[in-house]
Amino acid sequence: MIDTFKKEILECRNPIITTHKGPDGDAVGSSVAWYHFLKKLDKKPILILPDAPSSFLMPFLKNVEYVVFDSENAINTADSNLLFCLDYNAANRVGSKMEQFVGSFPSKRIMIDHHPNPEAFCDITISRTNICSTAQLIYQVIDEMDLLELLDVEIGKGIYLGIMTDTGSFRFPSVDKNTHLILAHLLEIGVKHHEIHEAIYDVNTIDRIQLRGYAIAEKLELHPDYPLGIISLSKEELDRFHFQKGDTEGLVNVILSIEGISVAAFFKEENEGVKISFRSKGNYYVNEFAAKYFSGGGHKYAAGGQTSSDLNVTMNQFRSLVGELFQ
Repeated sequence: MIDTFKKEILECRNPIITTHKGPDGDAVGSSVAWYHFLKKLDKKPILILPDAPSSFLMPFLKNVEYVVFDSENAINTADSNLLFCLDYNAANRVGSKMEQFVGSFPSKRIMIDHHPNPEAFCDITISRTNICSTAQLIYQVIDEMDLLELLDVEIGKGIYLGIMTDTGSFRFPSVDKNTHLILAHLLEIGVKHHEIHEAIYDVNTIDRIQLRGYAIAEKLELHPDYPLGIISLSKEELDRFHFQKGDTEGLVNVILSIEGISVAAFFKEENEGVKISFRSKGNYYVNEFAAKYFSGGGHKYAAGGQTSSDLNVTMNQFRSLVGELFQ
């Protein structure tokens, strides 16, 4: 597998990198790392994003050629014979606008991902669900191709960003010895880990702080029968605090950090419905629940979902089903 993978990379021309809709730290980090790695191989990659990431992730794209997908403006794929699908395991994860572009790409597609149950839409699939992040997987496949000598600070920053954000700053059970060995190597080559941490976690605005304070003080619900915490925010509440993309990032983890809470759920109302984030720990798993009832999925302890209903309907649906999480 890895020999075929390496051959395709070395022979590709003008490769396209894609990642999932609502790109998070691992999506951006792995894409940035892979972009700079391909540049070191004298390729001319371009990154196509389904939509823009949160503002605090934008600085990591500074030295990357990228576009945000627009279905009304066709993207020329004639000079590209390879499309990389990073940090997603199904074509629909890029969103409805970009799904056809990925599904109908005229040449080969390669998946590099760590989410469970990958769909068979790529010609080559590197899927390792035991690894904490796609960014760590990027490092490992570079190593397995015997090309680790190409690693530099630009590549390393993307890998560090992806690992840090997708592991809750290295605290999730998916982190292993290899994760820390990789991090040590990144520091050795000159990655300034504290600058990445500050760029993600020390960029709060007054509106963001006040929104999060309101959510915790006024909207936190602790279930009377289960070790469950819930926060829901309506569109009106988000507008009241001048919500910007990324302002509620990590809020679901705050719920899970409460003593005695084993499952956390965060509901955010948007124009087209409700986006849901689930987190859990111990013997409680949220990915199958999210997939079964909320058109979502993810990892055992971290999953997402969505509905096309309003917030009240979605919350009532969740409350009627919540017992299944604790069976």
